[in-house]
Formats: sequence, C-alpha cells, structure tokens
Amino acid sequence: MSDRPGLRERKKAKTRALIQKEALRLFRDQGYTATTVEQIAEAAEVAPSTVFRYFPTKEDLVLVDQFPPFVEALRAAPSELNPVQAVRVAMLEVMATQTAEERVDSVEREKLMLTVPELWAASLENIRGVITTMRDELAAREGLDPGDPRIRNVTGAIAGVMFALWFDWVKDPALDAVGEFDKALAHLDAGLPISRE
Repeated sequence: MSDRPGLRERKKAKTRALIQKEALRLFRDQGYTATTVEQIAEAAEVAPSTVFRYFPTKEDLVLVDQFPPFVEALRAAPSELNPVQAVRVAMLEVMATQTAEERVDSVEREKLMLTVPELWAASLENIRGVITTMRDELAAREGLDPGDPRIRNVTGAIAGVMFALWFDWVKDPALDAVGEFDKALAHLDAGLPISRE
C-alpha cells in the first residue's frame, strides 16, 4: 500500500497552499490590517467559509506549523549525538528539503509576525509551543524529565541561537539562513568561544 496521499488530500493541500499564498501576497501588497478574509477568498477563488475551514482565524494564515517534520528528524537523529548536535542535524535536514519559494514565504511570514502587533500574541504562543516540544523531545532523547534544569538550559540556549538568527534573517532575506544556522549551532556546541584575535 502506498504512503502517498490520496487525490482528496492532495486537492485539500493545494487549496490550503493557494489560500495562504494569496493571503501573503495581499498582506504584502496592501498590509495585514487592510486585507479582509473576503479579499483573500476572492483572490484564491474560494468562498470565505473555505478560508475559515482551513484557517480558523486570520492569524492562522500567517502562522504555519512546520514543526512536525523537525520533530520527526530530531527523533531520527543518531542517539550518540548530544542535544545541540541532534537539533543541528534535524534542522539541516528539514531546511534542505525546503524549496526557494518556501523559504521566501517563510521570510514573508516571519516579517509579518515581527511587524504586525495583532500577530505578536499568536506568534508568541506558537514559539512557546515550539520550545516546549523541543524541550520534551530532548528530554526523551536523554532519558531525563522535561523539568530537569539541564534540559531547560540547553533548550533555552538552542532557542536563543535560533531566534537571534531569525531576527537577522527577517532584516536580511538574502542571508544564507541554512549556512548561518549550521554555524551558529556549531558555535553553541563548541561552548560559544569568542576569539579576541
């Protein structure tokens, strides 16, 4: 039996992607606040109720749950890797599968999350969920309780590196995010040395 999604699932995925693509285009062209769900529906050639079926709130058009592929990659990372190395391997694997268009869309969404006040609360809740999931996965890999301070600290350090790079990437979309992220986690894994040469 094939693991390939059926025709219905593929059509739903295409519709969802089209709605979000048109929403991002309209947000970019006329601003997040000025864009209505009705305009998004018209651009995507669907009914407003279809937009809400795929995206229950306007904020959901910007927020995307891309974390499941990362969790899968983290679980598959070799067990001998320490937490930072495992996250590094998992993130590189996930980012390597992104197309250039997906990266452009990602930067567009992140710009919106950083610049539109209405999106801050939703994005902060999303970030909290990402950090909690990463903490739980790293704890499971190490056989420790998620509340262990060592797990909290390593998760916080990884998150700090990720968000510092995220802010830079939004300011400079031409940044080689994959390469910079790899270097940043390698630096963290090395103990964050700073040369004074």
